[in-house]
Amino acid sequence: MSAITSDNDLINLIKNPATVDQGFRLLVRENQQQLYWQIRKLVLSHDDADDVLQNVFIKIYRGLPKFKGDSKLSTWMFRIAYNESMTFLKKKSKIVHINSAEMQDYLVQQLEADVYFTGDEIQLQLQKALARLPDRQREIFNMRYYDEIKFKDIAHILELSEGAVKSSYHIAAKKVESYLKDD
Repeated sequence: MSAITSDNDLINLIKNPATVDQGFRLLVRENQQQLYWQIRKLVLSHDDADDVLQNVFIKIYRGLPKFKGDSKLSTWMFRIAYNESMTFLKKKSKIVHINSAEMQDYLVQQLEADVYFTGDEIQLQLQKALARLPDRQREIFNMRYYDEIKFKDIAHILELSEGAVKSSYHIAAKKVESYLKDD
């Protein structure tokens, strides 16, 4: 198979009944790792991230016929991954009967117990600080800091104004700095 050069080529492969499987396998192969890490930054646990990622690819597969191309394919997929991560966290907090503040502590405990977490003490402290942020601020911080996504693209993914995204990022950065100084 030749290299896919654009979102349109990939979408056309997927929309063609003769090449749908090939196209979707290619989409998964090219995006699986990036989406996994975006999800993992929110749910923290490897096992949970794997579960959410499967749901994300199911939604992507089902939603591709409706994809209009108003944004980049990766932006659209990031939005699905973000929404699925938030839905997962809400369901999980209901299952374990805790509020959102307690959920943050629960996630930190899960991270400390996660055998797949390979970071050192500094990375653990950073992840603890990030887990204390409200969900929206944590996601904006992760997208900007780790993924180096432009503010305007984050705004598009999260359906916010660019000014709101910049403000949330700077507030999150200050909170993280404060948490790290306190620990």
